Parts: sequence; C-alpha cells; structure tokens
Amino acid sequence: MTAIPRAIPSTTESGHRFDGHRRWAASLELGFDAHADGRTRLVRAHHRGPLRVQRSFYPEGRTGTCHVYLLHPPGGVVSGDALNIEVEVAAGAQALLTTPAANKLYRTDSHAVAWEQNARLRVADNALLEWLPQETIAFDGSRGRQTTTIELGSQARCLGWEVLALGRPASHLPFATGYLEQRFHLTREGRPLWRERQPLDPDHPRFLGHWGQGGATVQASLWAVGLDDPQDAIAALRDALPSSRRWAVTARNEVLLLRYLGDARNEAWSLCEAAWTVLRPRLAGREAQVPRIWKT
Repeated sequence: MTAIPRAIPSTTESGHRFDGHRRWAASLELGFDAHADGRTRLVRAHHRGPLRVQRSFYPEGRTGTCHVYLLHPPGGVVSGDALNIEVEVAAGAQALLTTPAANKLYRTDSHAVAWEQNARLRVADNALLEWLPQETIAFDGSRGRQTTTIELGSQARCLGWEVLALGRPASHLPFATGYLEQRFHLTREGRPLWRERQPLDPDHPRFLGHWGQGGATVQASLWAVGLDDPQDAIAALRDALPSSRRWAVTARNEVLLLRYLGDARNEAWSLCEAAWTVLRPRLAGREAQVPRIWKT
C-alpha cells in the first residue's frame, strides 16, 4: 500500500504553521478481503501511535458487511498531531467504518502549530466501502487541515459523509478564531470525479456572507458513488427526507452529493443517517444496519 505523504507546506494561506518537528504522529493501515465463503475479513491492521481497531463485527450475518470501529483513545486532536488512515478494500469485499464518538479539534497552542488529518480510501472493483465517522467538533482557535482521498476501481462503490460543527454555541463559545481547511479528492481509475478545497476562516468575508458560509455553525457533506440510477436515488431522497432549505442534493460525474448548511448538529447527523438508509439498499443490496456504537 502506498504511504500517505507526510511532507506538507510549512504554512497555510492564512499563515498558520504546520511544524514537522512538533508532532505526535499516529497511523493506521487496514486491509479487507473477500473470502471464498462470501465473508469479508479484516486481513491487515497495522497501527502506530494512538490509532487502532479492536475487532470486526458482523451485525448483518456472516456474509454481510464487515463493521469496524476506528479508535483514537486521546479523543481529540491538538497542535502538532498528525493522524494518517489508509484503508484498502479488495475486490468483492464490503466494509463499513465508523467511530465510537465525535472527533474533537482542540484550540491551537501559543505557537499556532497546526494539526493534520489524512484519510486515503482505496476501493477495488465490485467492492463497497461505507465511511461513516461520527461528527467532528472544531473548538474555537483550532487550526489544521483535513484531507480525504478516495481512489475507486472501475466498478467500485462508496458512500461516506463528513459532519462538521464549528465552535460550541450552546456554551457561548463560537468558532471566532482559527483556521480549518478541508480537501476532498475522489477518482475512479485515476480519473477525477470530485475535487474540492474548502477553507474555513472566521476573518474572511465568505464566513459570514450569504454567498458563502452565511454564519452557519454546522455543515455536512454526504457522497455516494456507484448508484445504478442517481436520479432515481435523488427523487427517493427528496421524498423521504424532511423538506428544508438547509439541505440540497445533486449528482454530477457519477457522484451523488448531499449538502447540509445550518446550525443544528443533531439535525445534520439525522439527515445523513436518514439519507444512508435510503441509499444503502441501492448500493449494498440490503437494508441499513445501524452500528451498535451509535446507540451507546
């Protein structure tokens, strides 16, 4: 498996430092394979630092999707942290990855050293990956960069989401300072399907402008690739999900993309989960089986 490059620019466009000498690096490499009995198995799990998995779960039966929980015992990311996750799903395998709790992005230190998170997801032909982490909460003053890279084979299928809450409005602690940068790169057989870079800077006009973030404190993106009929799936989502101006769905270049922009973390999560229950049978051929960890 190709390693994720760890050499990154020393500063962001806003001047926040990424310091390679002040870093608590953690990495996790997972490999899933489909065996002759029809069962997907976790065949490789290498970790370094505080990133790991404990076991696989099969709530859908022995030949159903393999469920795995990604564990990060510190429970949050601080200045200098560098988390790298690599997942490879072999031909014919089906895997669902989630997390046991919200991911917290804490305030930077006095030296403004940023953190970074990288996930590279590789899905082979006729394989399925569901990437369903619980929400991310960015504390005021947090600075860092998230990069998600998805590499699909010719007949691969993938569904995932990212739910991001900015600040803690309920505690009167808005995201008033800091800088986040999200990058998404999705390809099929090396051909780009979706590339996006989103800077989140409270000092930039787009953060409050109605043409940009509009002051919203919660956003979510859900993507699905490999649907037989994306337009039919869009119609099903519009019928099943509550009508609201806070979300919209479209499809371009084989990618169905649902967006949420609002101020309610629970609403964003519920929307993504409901959309997953609609899309899952169309991708996996079976109904959604909610991971038990979401209920604890």
